[in-house]
Amino acid sequence: MNETLKGKRLLIVGLTLFSMFFGAGNLIFPSFLAAQAGTAAWPAMAGFLMSAVGLPVLGVIAVSRAGGLDCLAGKVHPAFSMVFTILIYLSIGPCLAIPRTASTSFEMTVLPFLNDGAQTAFWQLIYSAVFFLLAAVTAFHPEKLTQRLGKILCPALLGLIFIMFAGSIAAEPKALPMPAEAYSGLAPVKGFLEGYQTMDTIAALNFGIIIAINIRAVGVEDKDAVVTSTVRSGLIAGALLASVYCALTYVGIKAGPEAQALDNGARVLTFVAERIFGSAGTVVLGLIFFIACFNTCVGLLSCCSEFFCQLIPRISYRKWVVLFAAVSMAVSNAGLTKILAFSVPVLNGIYPVAIALIFLSFAGKGGRAMYRLTVLLTGAVSIVYALEGAGISVPVLSQLFALLPGYGLGLGWILPGLIGALAGKGLDAAAGERK
Repeated sequence: MNETLKGKRLLIVGLTLFSMFFGAGNLIFPSFLAAQAGTAAWPAMAGFLMSAVGLPVLGVIAVSRAGGLDCLAGKVHPAFSMVFTILIYLSIGPCLAIPRTASTSFEMTVLPFLNDGAQTAFWQLIYSAVFFLLAAVTAFHPEKLTQRLGKILCPALLGLIFIMFAGSIAAEPKALPMPAEAYSGLAPVKGFLEGYQTMDTIAALNFGIIIAINIRAVGVEDKDAVVTSTVRSGLIAGALLASVYCALTYVGIKAGPEAQALDNGARVLTFVAERIFGSAGTVVLGLIFFIACFNTCVGLLSCCSEFFCQLIPRISYRKWVVLFAAVSMAVSNAGLTKILAFSVPVLNGIYPVAIALIFLSFAGKGGRAMYRLTVLLTGAVSIVYALEGAGISVPVLSQLFALLPGYGLGLGWILPGLIGALAGKGLDAAAGERK
C-alpha cells in the first residue's frame, strides 16, 4: 500500500508513540515545575514545551527523513555513527532508562503499601521480576505495539490522568506562591532547561525504528508513505504530550504554597492526589506511574533489541529482549546508583551532539565538513562539561569553555556548534561539495 496512514489508524500509531515517550520523568517534571514556579508557572511551562515537546518531535522527523539514527550520524563518519549510536542505545536503554522504569514504578505502586518493617529489597526483586517478564513478553511482538499500547494502555493512562486533572479543577482554589529563586528571573529559560533535561530527544531518535515497523505492519510499504506517516504520528504524539503537560501543570498549581517545600514531582503529585481523593488517590497515582513506566519500558526494550538484532543478526530479536530485560532487572535492584553515576555524564556528553545532528538534518544539503566541524566543536564542549559533572576537571579546556555563554547551564555547546556549522558550510562551498 502506497497511501499514508489516516484517521483512526494514524491516531493509534500517534498514541503508541506518545505512550513510549511518556514515562515517569515526563509525569513528575510538570507538576514540580508548577509548584516551584508559582505565579510564573505558565511562562515556565512555555519554555518547557519548547524543549520537552518541540525537540523530540523534530527528532522523530529527522530520523524518519534520514532513514534511521545510524544514517543520520553516518553523515559525519561511519565509525562515529557506530560508536555514537551504540552509546545512545545503551545509555537510554539497559544502562539507565529501562532499569529506572522498574525502580520508579515500584516506589510509587508498591512501596506506599508496605509496612515499615517489610523486607523492601525482597519485594522489589519480586516486583521487578514480574515487571520485566510482562514487558519482555509484550516486546516480543514489536509490530503489535499499536494494538497493545496504542489501543489499550495509552487510553487507560490518559483516562487516569484526566481523573487527576478533573479532581484538581473541582478542588478548592489555592493561592499561588511567589516563584522559587530558580524561577524568579527568566522563568521560560528555566522551564526550557528543565524540558531539555528530560532527554526525550534521544528517545525520539530511538523510537523511529519501532514506529516504522508498526506502520509497515498495517500495510504501508512505500518508503515516502512510511516517512510521512511517521512524521504525522510524531506530531500527534507531540500534541498529546503538550496537552498532558499543561494538565499536570494545572495539577501542580492547585497543590498550593505547601507543595513548594516538596523536593520532587512525585511527592507533589502524591500530595495533590491524597488531598483530593484521600487514600484512593494513592491507588490512582500508582496506576498512572505503573502504566507510564511499563509503556516506556516496552518501547525501549523493543527499539534497543531491534537495533542490536540488526547490528548482530546471529542473535535473534527475542534473545536481545530477554538479555536487556535481565540486565535491566539486575541493575534496577543492585547498582542503579552506580550506573547512574556513569550513564548520566555519558548522556550529558552525547545529548548536545544528538540535538546538533537533528538541526543539521534541516539545514539543507550540508556537506561532510559542515557535519564534522559542528559535531567536533559541539562534542568537545559537551564532553568536557560531562566530565566536570562526573567530578573530572580538564585542565585549560575547563577554564576556557567556562567563558562560553550558557556553559554553567549546560548550554555552552550552542555557540561553538553554530560556529562549526557556518565554518563547515563555507569549507564545503569552497570545495564544491554538496551532499
